[in-house]
Amino acid sequence: MIPTVFGLTLPFLIIAALTIAGAVAAALLRNLVHCALSLTITFAGLALLYLNLEAQFAGFVQMLVYIGAVAILVVFAILLTRGAGMPEYRSYSSNWLLGLILAAATFAVLTWAVTRSLPATAASAAPAVTVQGIGVSLMTTYVMPLEIVAILLTVALIGAVIVAMPESKKEGQQ
Repeated sequence: MIPTVFGLTLPFLIIAALTIAGAVAAALLRNLVHCALSLTITFAGLALLYLNLEAQFAGFVQMLVYIGAVAILVVFAILLTRGAGMPEYRSYSSNWLLGLILAAATFAVLTWAVTRSLPATAASAAPAVTVQGIGVSLMTTYVMPLEIVAILLTVALIGAVIVAMPESKKEGQQ
């Protein structure tokens, strides 16, 4: 039997802590490459949470799309478009108090919404959708949107490479 703490299993708590640590590191680190890698750890933690909650399709899509495509695209874009130096940032904005108040208000509203919805979610039944059914749907009904997204990601990567290419000096110009 898996031990529980506050009604949550120990593996869930460990994965949640890893995910939160990755998100905090992505927000606080100064080096953009380290931030992107921390974001990748956050994506991996979310995928593990989905798999732990028995949402296999969401977990595998998280791994394939976000870790396998988006995170790698972000790392390539950062590495390809890196400037000459690190920009100077101020430590704190002059409106930090307003930001703190807005963050607390958003947290309060989200907490209220989650606590109000808890009894309704406990009574709902799990949908009867399988990973195989979603895969068949993606390869038949939704094959065109899937291909359009693949083309869009390819165009975005090519655009990042073009933006990052140094401009060649023409003959006779300085």
